[in-house]
Amino acid sequence: MSELKNDRYLRALLKQPVDKTPVWIMRQAGRYLPEYREVRAKAGDFMSLCSTPELACEVTLQPLRRFDLDASIIFSDILTIPDAMGLGLHFVSGEGPKFKKTISSAADVASLGVPDMEDDLGYVMDAIRLTRREIDGKVPLIGFSGSPWTLACYMVEGGSSRDFAKIKAMLFDTPELMHSLLSVLAKSVTAYLNAQIAAGAQALMLFDTWGGVLSGENYQHFSLAYMQQIISGLNKEHQGRRVPVTVFTKGGGQWLESMAEIGADALGLDWTTDIAAARQRVGDKVALQGNMDPCVLYAQPQRIETEVKTILEAYGRGSGHVFNLGHGIHPTINPDHVTALVEAVHKESVKYHQ
Repeated sequence: MSELKNDRYLRALLKQPVDKTPVWIMRQAGRYLPEYREVRAKAGDFMSLCSTPELACEVTLQPLRRFDLDASIIFSDILTIPDAMGLGLHFVSGEGPKFKKTISSAADVASLGVPDMEDDLGYVMDAIRLTRREIDGKVPLIGFSGSPWTLACYMVEGGSSRDFAKIKAMLFDTPELMHSLLSVLAKSVTAYLNAQIAAGAQALMLFDTWGGVLSGENYQHFSLAYMQQIISGLNKEHQGRRVPVTVFTKGGGQWLESMAEIGADALGLDWTTDIAAARQRVGDKVALQGNMDPCVLYAQPQRIETEVKTILEAYGRGSGHVFNLGHGIHPTINPDHVTALVEAVHKESVKYHQ
């Protein structure tokens, strides 16, 4: 493996000194890029794109050719684990992910096993190995998974949901069944992320997209506890480097103190949380990633630069900040506005690291 030429992102996650604030973008390989849409059309459907290592590698690299980003993230989906469990993941245009089979009973949960990482999910590991070779040490490669709670939401609801009535019914009515499901998912996610590390992922993201729909007490028991279990089971050293882990609970800004205690290196923030207050609340325990509203990218470059300055100033001096959006980039964003964002972060952040 090539030596890493730009380790700014990894250093910031570990709160080590950097020359400028690193930046990457959630969903940076995506529909806003015309070159992505070309490859997506060639693949035929989304899952074929995810499960063909050469195509997944190609779209992972596309944003790096266009923007001066400090990290890449392997192109995949958070729902690969339930798909490997036999639930039949497919994507419906305009509606997002759907499952052919859903989980609703003790028998359903009992039928689930931890997938084989090199057999059932080998295409992800192949994509990581190929991408590490092709990226040639330019920037680190991030691996990721959905959190157990978020995966369970899709598996029980059968897709996205407005009210999460089915999974909350399971949580309140049969909490022991809910814990059984989350337990097998936590074991699966731990094995999945460790396999990604072994394949060459140099940092990890745990996406807890739906943690924010829970009450505080239920978040602790049904989401945070399982993410802590995963982090404690990870191989945190590989190829002579620490492999940092970032946890991102969308809508979880009120629980930062608890999140900072679970062993993660960094916490992701959405745009509803003030980054200055977040830094005060977590102190030196963790780095912070975030947290520009993705819709700022619809504005003109001058306005984007103003927002970048505001967020950088709010975080303040010193390392421990990875600049990102507060959630994934929208498909209708102009790529030139992303160029403006990345350039502004690098230019305006230098003074905070001198």
